[in-house]
Amino acid sequence: MHIKSFDSKIPSVHSSAFVHETAVVIGDVTLAADASIWPQTVVRGDIHRITIGQRTNVQDGSVLHVTHASDFNPNGFPLTVGDEVTVGHRVILHGCSIANRCLIGMGSIVMDGAIVNERVIIGAGSLVPPGKILDSGYLYVGSPVKKIRPINEQEVQFLAYSAKNYVRLKNNYLI
Repeated sequence: MHIKSFDSKIPSVHSSAFVHETAVVIGDVTLAADASIWPQTVVRGDIHRITIGQRTNVQDGSVLHVTHASDFNPNGFPLTVGDEVTVGHRVILHGCSIANRCLIGMGSIVMDGAIVNERVIIGAGSLVPPGKILDSGYLYVGSPVKKIRPINEQEVQFLAYSAKNYVRLKNNYLI
């Protein structure tokens, strides 16, 4: 496990969180209870903060980063990922906000200032452009994303199931 400080900021990793030994977590990063960071993932909070919520899983090969404050963007963009979020393989989250119980499909990109509200599913390979706001309770797909339809009750239940399943899996890794 590679947990690295940067500019006097040390990642805060809850004792029940899991960071795979090939993942890298750097700087101003907070991982809440039962969060999991899987192989080859980079969580780089070097120029702004990253917060990852309880029971959230960030799967293999994902990149999580932020945007620094500048004349072009006085506040920069931190990265906030809520509770019970499933971030699929090879996802890029950059300076955005993801609310609770979302699924970000494999290979998707969510850009600076985008806001993904609760209970959203983003289909694999989608692009959420800078500043885009996704309404709660919908499936979005495409590049750029388009609202397709409301998610159904089975999909809502799957969001909770996915989070619980990854907690179970990370617990098996911790044995």
